[in-house]
Amino acid sequence: MENEAEHENVEQNLYAKTAEEELNKSFNLDASLSKFSYIDLDKELEFKNDLIDDKEFDIPQVDTPPTLESILNETDDEDESFVLEDPTLLNIDTIDSHSYDTSSVASSDSGDRTNLKRKKKLPDSFSLHGSVMRHSLLKGISAQIVSAADKVDAGLPTAIAVSSLIAVGTSHGLALIFDQNQALRLCLGSTSVGGQYGAISALSINSDCSRLLCGFAKGQITMWDLASGKLLRSITDAHPPGTAILHIKFTDDPTLAVCNDSGGSVFELTFKRVMGVRTCESRCLFSGSKGEVCCIEPLHSKPELKDHPITQFSLLAMASLTKILVIGLKPSLKVWMTFPYGRMDPSSVPLLAWHFVSVHNYVNPMLAFCRGDVVHFLLVKRDESGAIHVTKQKHLHLYYDLINFTWLNSRTVVLLDSVEKLHVIDRQTQEELETVEISEVQLVYNSSHFKSLATGGNVSQALALVGEKACYQSISSYGGQIFYLGTKSVYVMMLRSWRERVDHLLKQDCLTEALGLAWSFHEGRAKAVVGLSGEASKRKAVVADRMVEILFHCADRALKKCPEQGKMQVMEQHFQDTVPVIVDYCLLLQRKDLLFSQMYDKLSENSVAKGVFLECLEPYILSDKLVGITPQVMKDLIIHFQDKSLMDDVEALIVHMDITSLDIQQVVLMCWENRLYDAMIYVYNRGMNEFISPMEKLFRVIAPPLNVGKTLTDEQVIMGNKLLVYISCCLAGRAYPLGDIPEDLVPLVKNQVFEFLIRLHSAEASPEEEIYPYVRTLLHFDTREFLNVLALTFEDFKNDKQAVEYQQRIVDILLKVMVENSDFTPSQVGCLFTFLARQLAKPDNTLFVNRTLFDQVLEFLCSPDDDSRHSERQQVLLELLQAGGIVQFEETRLIRMAEKAEFYQICEFMYEREHQYDKIIDCYLRDPLREEEVFNYIHNILSIPGHSAEEKQSVWQKAMDHIEELVSLKPCKAAELVATHFSEQIETVIKKLRDQILLFKFLRSLLDPREGFHINQELLQISPSVTEQFIELLCQFNPSQVIETLQVLESYRLEETIQITQKYQLQEVTAYLLEKKGDVHGAFLIMLTRLQSKLQELTHQDENTKEVPSLKDVEGTMVETIALCQRNSHNLNQQQREALWFPLLEAMMAPQKLSSSTAPHIHAEALKSLTMQVLNSMAAFIALPSILQRILQDPVYGKGKLGEIQGLILGMLDTFNYEQTLLETTTSLLNQDLHWSLCNLRASVTRGLNPKQDYCSVCLQQYKRHQEMSDEIIVFSCGHLYHSFCLQNKECTIEIEGQSRWTCYKCNSSNKAGKLSENSSEIKKERTSSPQVKMSPSCHPSKGDPAVKKATSEPVLDPQQIQAFDQLCHLYRGSSRLALLTELSQNRSSESYRPFSGSQSGPAFNSIFQNENFQLQLVPPPVTED
Repeated sequence: MENEAEHENVEQNLYAKTAEEELNKSFNLDASLSKFSYIDLDKELEFKNDLIDDKEFDIPQVDTPPTLESILNETDDEDESFVLEDPTLLNIDTIDSHSYDTSSVASSDSGDRTNLKRKKKLPDSFSLHGSVMRHSLLKGISAQIVSAADKVDAGLPTAIAVSSLIAVGTSHGLALIFDQNQALRLCLGSTSVGGQYGAISALSINSDCSRLLCGFAKGQITMWDLASGKLLRSITDAHPPGTAILHIKFTDDPTLAVCNDSGGSVFELTFKRVMGVRTCESRCLFSGSKGEVCCIEPLHSKPELKDHPITQFSLLAMASLTKILVIGLKPSLKVWMTFPYGRMDPSSVPLLAWHFVSVHNYVNPMLAFCRGDVVHFLLVKRDESGAIHVTKQKHLHLYYDLINFTWLNSRTVVLLDSVEKLHVIDRQTQEELETVEISEVQLVYNSSHFKSLATGGNVSQALALVGEKACYQSISSYGGQIFYLGTKSVYVMMLRSWRERVDHLLKQDCLTEALGLAWSFHEGRAKAVVGLSGEASKRKAVVADRMVEILFHCADRALKKCPEQGKMQVMEQHFQDTVPVIVDYCLLLQRKDLLFSQMYDKLSENSVAKGVFLECLEPYILSDKLVGITPQVMKDLIIHFQDKSLMDDVEALIVHMDITSLDIQQVVLMCWENRLYDAMIYVYNRGMNEFISPMEKLFRVIAPPLNVGKTLTDEQVIMGNKLLVYISCCLAGRAYPLGDIPEDLVPLVKNQVFEFLIRLHSAEASPEEEIYPYVRTLLHFDTREFLNVLALTFEDFKNDKQAVEYQQRIVDILLKVMVENSDFTPSQVGCLFTFLARQLAKPDNTLFVNRTLFDQVLEFLCSPDDDSRHSERQQVLLELLQAGGIVQFEETRLIRMAEKAEFYQICEFMYEREHQYDKIIDCYLRDPLREEEVFNYIHNILSIPGHSAEEKQSVWQKAMDHIEELVSLKPCKAAELVATHFSEQIETVIKKLRDQILLFKFLRSLLDPREGFHINQELLQISPSVTEQFIELLCQFNPSQVIETLQVLESYRLEETIQITQKYQLQEVTAYLLEKKGDVHGAFLIMLTRLQSKLQELTHQDENTKEVPSLKDVEGTMVETIALCQRNSHNLNQQQREALWFPLLEAMMAPQKLSSSTAPHIHAEALKSLTMQVLNSMAAFIALPSILQRILQDPVYGKGKLGEIQGLILGMLDTFNYEQTLLETTTSLLNQDLHWSLCNLRASVTRGLNPKQDYCSVCLQQYKRHQEMSDEIIVFSCGHLYHSFCLQNKECTIEIEGQSRWTCYKCNSSNKAGKLSENSSEIKKERTSSPQVKMSPSCHPSKGDPAVKKATSEPVLDPQQIQAFDQLCHLYRGSSRLALLTELSQNRSSESYRPFSGSQSGPAFNSIFQNENFQLQLVPPPVTED
């Protein structure tokens, strides 16, 4: 990749050098037109000699390419024998070595063609690249074209050709030749000849600028001598008469040219001179009858590439309306490539353009061709055998249609779209560099020649449509310049030099954009660079000098255009737009000298600009990218931020600056006054190598309040924390707040800090000051953190004599300060001894601590007379023991004191060491904070491996001894513990629980799954007597929950449970159990008795009755009784049903009989409503006549009191009418459904099959040619066709119910899951056809399905009917009504009487109703599509 990049730079430099020469000579068309602005390619090839592997090119070699005759004789829609595939379908890795992903015009992927024309707007390329192109009007030539039209009737311009001369053809047959100075040198032809030949439609100048070919609208061709202006040849028979010349082109051979006429044919013209006679021989290369060519482009090689191996072939690219052809004219005519367009807009213009480019260190021609909005690039190369290979490169998707494509150089192309907008594109990155509107040119179009209007319009409609936007003859490129022919003018476009591009932005006051563009030149990232040559360092220096000039210009302009004085915000915003840019680019260019001298002096003239400048430096200083600031700037910087009260920013800046050049005392004073402690410490350390003074200053602030026991302010706490961090950094050898102390100073700093800390008295000590004030202050401030600092320091100490002495000394001082004072809390003392214990426990410990001190600490922490801070003291002692301090104590004394002080965690710690796990249970139970953790502890001991059986037994025994405590603590946890570990001892546990309430809670947690603890009752093997004991306790303590609990309990005996509920007179529960037992009548009698008693109480109430059942109680009892009757009526005969329902009806009607009509009961209406509810429920199980007969047989109503029950009877009749209507509607819907289904079944069965092709999908032979093997042809509904013999060889048969069935080979083999194709098929014989249909697997019951056994009695569909039924089912978007009714009828006939019951919801049963998306939609059946 480095080689490629280097090569790319070389190519860029060479281009740039020559293009700059073009620019510097201005546009006089002098010697610049006689030179080529192309690479010195021979020199370039010397840089690299790496060979590339031909395998990188994906297009295969072709031994025998097609002949031109075969191309000409084929029809356009046939497959070519050698065609480069549609580029949108290729995925070729071989792309231009310079191509890489970037912000492109459009991605080069080849997705849906509808996405190719993206109408998105691109990023503003002007701000990124500036103005890339310079366009100028050639005033001399333009004026003379207009003058010629007026004075000699030359007519309007029609064609242009450019070499070292410029030739312009006109509509009246004249050719005007201009020299480098835009002077008219020749006027060739005459208007009289123009009247005969028509307008000039095409021009071509040969390579040495000695000959001019003119093609005319009526088909004639003339050749002129450009030196003398003589007519050399007038050719009238080179191509069919009556067709206009669209293109005429010289090849590199001056005796060979090619022309293209409006008939779409291409002819080769060979010029000879025999015996002084000039002749022209014509040969047809491509006949328009085989496809019209509308664009030709011969490959022209530059003088430096004359020896290139590919030039000997004289390649010619031709674009017809359907494909691209590349042919070789020499040594013999040969077609090297064809490339079809694919689908595209018929009005789009085919375009071709050649250019030599360097790919993989080799220079080869590249053909760009496009039609519409995609540009394809094809790299053409010759291999060692002499064959030509074509490789597709990265193609370019655009969002506009093209009418012209021109190469400026091998990296930059210029595109003209259909709305006359120029787009300058970098080919390798596909980035759009600039867009230019050129409608002012008034471009000349060649439409009249493509329509052949001069010869009567005898062209095809397709060619005439393409000609609408054809402008082939109006645009000509030469020497890196593009000439555009307008109706009255000629314009030239060329690349601007890099300086010109920058200056162009400056002229428009786009200073930021100009600097950005210049920086891209400096960094080598710019595109289309002209004028930068030489080595990289030299190029950078040139650009940097120009950037410095621009920066000064920016500064001057910012000061000059400063808004009015006084408006601070406006002025600040003005300088914010400019000054940061100046600072950024000065630092990017590494010109600090410029920034801090001339630029700073200039901007300091304005105080606002100076402030903005100083603020710009902040981010660079904070990221350490800016060091070496001058003292003056540094001083101004601090003063500026101080004036703006941005003291936090000042502190951040100071700690990143080298402050040795500032007034140290002044800075320290400022830091102290503004509480910038980090900055103060930094200044002392870096500025004076003084590490003790900052500590003294901080100690003076925090020590006094701590010594008298005052609470520190927030500010003092911050200072104390900074002091601790600072001491830690110093002792660890790190600088504060960042960086490291110089290595030679580290030992000195450590010693100084230690000596300072262990000073007996401070410098300005008062007589009352206690000894070791600094250690004492830090211990009071934050004991734990100070000891952590010391611990870290001890880790870093080397084990030398001085270090050991320091450690012992500091430890002795700590003990002296803390143990001899009573103003430290237990937590602080504990921290100290924990610290000491950790140090003493180290293997290389050298410290000595008196053991009696640890005993004193134990006494202090376990003091029973001090109840305050109990948990704190326990936690401190625990940390001390865990840190290794246990070796300092006698264990029995420790346990005794811990028990006395109720330090149960300490006891647990000690018992754990001695494996006395049973005693730990007591610790948990006595500790109110942790008593609930006892369950997890017991569970862990009993389940985690590693404990002996004896230890487990002792733990369990202890748990059994405390079982009542455990149950009262958490019944569910206790039950889980018993069930998990000792399920066989449940009855023993029950006996131990003498308290009935505790026993009830324990059994409920054990047996009731709703308690949140799920136990497998089968594994527990609890005897029914235990469950019944629980039920009895439930009846005592919570009778309202008995029924709900019985529904979830499993192991209990019905008889015994009934006796228990009867004992506690729970009638509702007894009825539930009787129903479960099967005694429905007994359960009903109990419920009926309850209902009657409540009704009696309700109707016979008087004022003295205290408790009267509410109407809701009556209704609730009645609803439960109705539910009992409904649940069981399905399984009873008519007589048994009447025995349930009629007594219930009688009970509800009895109170209404007793109440007189004159004085109705206050609840009469409500009772009538309830009675109606009973009647409605009965109607589903007992016939309406039976109910009426029973009512009328009643003696009360038999004597004429029917008026009272009139409402009941009318309500029953309404219900009957509703159900009758519902039944009729359902019957009608089903009849319609059945009719529609049968019609579609019949249509599906009788429909024929349509094969997609006329050949067998296995052997690929037409079905007619295989009749000697078998007469049978098999067609599947998927459209595939086979010979039966071929299918047999592929084993495409399956056995279904003893019958052999065909399966589609293609569909079956493409199904990766191995499922059988569900396509149906027909066997078609010569005269007869018998259908054969494969049954869908979904229709086949499994072997164990009972439906199989019933197959003999149920009607069976034949395979064809099954296939038709399957197709019918697929027409429904959801479940059909037939399927719903089928499932309902199957469910209804099964043992379960509830259609939606869960009894059938096994894994094998997939019900329609179980589908979460199931919806019943009573709509007409779907309409089938024809």
